[in-house]
Amino acid sequence: MTGKHPIGLTIRNAVKVYPGTRALKNVNFDIRMGAVNVLVGENGAGKSTLMKVISGVETLTEGEIAVDGTPVQFRNKDDAVRAGIGIVFQELNLFPDLSVSENIFIGREPTRLGLHIDMRDQATRSRDILTRLEQDIDPDTPLGFLRLGQQQVVEIAKALAQDAKILILDEPTSALSAVEVEVLFRVIAELRSQGVGIVYISHRLEELIRIGDYITVLRDGEVTGTRSMDGVDVPWIVEAMIGGEAKDFAAPIAHQIGDEVFRAEDVALAKMGGGYSVDHVSFSANAGEILGIYGLMGAGRTELLECIIGRHPEAQGHYFIKGEELRSTSIADRISHGIALVPEDRKVDGLIQMMAIRENLTLSSLKEFTRFMHLSLSREAQRAAEFISRLTIKVASAENPVSSLSGGNQQKVAIGKALMTKPSVLLLDEPSRGIDVGAKAEIYRVMRELSAQGIGIVFATSEIEEAMALSDRIIVMADGRITGVFDKSTPVAQVVAAASPGTSSVEGSAA
Repeated sequence: MTGKHPIGLTIRNAVKVYPGTRALKNVNFDIRMGAVNVLVGENGAGKSTLMKVISGVETLTEGEIAVDGTPVQFRNKDDAVRAGIGIVFQELNLFPDLSVSENIFIGREPTRLGLHIDMRDQATRSRDILTRLEQDIDPDTPLGFLRLGQQQVVEIAKALAQDAKILILDEPTSALSAVEVEVLFRVIAELRSQGVGIVYISHRLEELIRIGDYITVLRDGEVTGTRSMDGVDVPWIVEAMIGGEAKDFAAPIAHQIGDEVFRAEDVALAKMGGGYSVDHVSFSANAGEILGIYGLMGAGRTELLECIIGRHPEAQGHYFIKGEELRSTSIADRISHGIALVPEDRKVDGLIQMMAIRENLTLSSLKEFTRFMHLSLSREAQRAAEFISRLTIKVASAENPVSSLSGGNQQKVAIGKALMTKPSVLLLDEPSRGIDVGAKAEIYRVMRELSAQGIGIVFATSEIEEAMALSDRIIVMADGRITGVFDKSTPVAQVVAAASPGTSSVEGSAA
C-alpha cells in the first residue's frame, strides 16, 4: 500500500500545549498521496488542533513535520500554502456578492503588469479548475446564486488554485443534502485519482468507511488507532473513539423526578436548499430530570433548542409548560413562561464581553430591579453577588468586564444569567465546551444541584461520556430526527450507533 500511496507529509511526536491543557500528546500522523486519509474523534479529541498545525494556523510546542521527507516549519498559513497544503473549513469562507472566479482568487488575483486585475485570465483559470472538478459552473456567476454543495466545490477550487497537493476537508458534508454529498464524493474521487492527498474529517461513521483509504483515531489528544481502512467497521471506530475510561463527573444527588414540566410536539425547522434542520421532533421533560440530547455535528441539537426558546419564529411546532401551550413566538414570552437557554457560543450569543460581570448576570432579568422606569443599582448588585456566591464564580470584582474571566467562570455567568429568570426548564447547549476539566466538574455539580431543586434540565452534547454520565434519559438525534431514546443503563455503543447519520429510528428501553 505504501508504494501505491506514498507518504507526502509526516508529523512525528507532535505536542501542542495551550494554557492549562495539552491538546496534542506525542501524535504521529501520515498523509498518503492519492488517498483519502480519514481523521476521526470526539469533539475535543485534538482533530482541529492537528489540522491547524498542518495548515500553518498554529505552531507545534514539540515535534516535527516533514514534507516529502524534508523537515519543514510552518510559521504561518502562507508557509503551508507554499508547501502545497490547502484546507477547507467547515464554515465556508466565501463572499456571496462576489463572482465565483473572484472568490476562487480572492487576495491572489492575476494582474496585468501588477496594476490591473486580469479578469479574463482569472475567469479562464477558474473555468479550468472547475472543469478539473467536473463542475459546469459559470465563473462569472455570483456565488450567492449557487447551492450550498456548489459553494463547497468553489471552496475546494479556491484551495486547488493555490496548487494544493494536500487538501484538508473539515466536516465537508455536515450541511449538504444527499445529492450534494454524492457530487462531493465524485470530486474527491477525481482528486484522489490525480494524486492529491486528502485528509477527511467527519462524524459520519458510515461515510468514513465508504470513502476512506486509511483511518486515524484521536482521543484526548492521543492516537488510539491508525490503520488501512480494510476491515474497519463502525464498532471498531466507536471503541477507538471512546475507549473504556470514565471521566470525573459529579455524583448524582438523590431526589424524586416529578411530573412533566415541558413538552414539544412536531417541531420542524426547514433549512435552505431543502430538507429540515429539525425534522418533526417531539419529546417531553420532567421536573427534576436531566434529559440529554446527544448527537454529532449537524444532528439538529442546537437548532431544536433555538426553536424552543423562540429564536426561529418561522419554525413549526407546539410547546407546553406544565400543560399550558405557549402561543407567542417571542423569546421574551418564552423566558417569562419559564424557559431559559444557555447557548453553545457563550462569547457571541450568551454574554457581552465588554460589559461588567454584574451587568451580564442581570441582563435577562432587569425588570426585577426596575421601579417606575428607574433601575436600582444597589438591588441589582446585591442579586448579582448572591449568584456569584451560589455558583462559586471566581471574580476579583463584579464590576470587572466578563472577558476578564476564565472560560469556565464565563460559562457560570451565562448559567447565572439564565437562572435569574427563575426558569422551570433550563436548556443548556454544549455546557462544558471549551472549558478545562476542573471547570467541567463545577458545571456538572451545578447541573446536579439544579435538577435536585426541581428544575427540568435539557442539555445538548456531542460528548457521549457526558451524555451517559449526566442524563437520566438520553434522546439521540441524527439528520434532524430523533433516532433513539435510551436510559443510562444502555450500552454506550448502542447509543453511539444511533447517532450516526442515516440511522433508522430505534427505541431504547426508556422510549
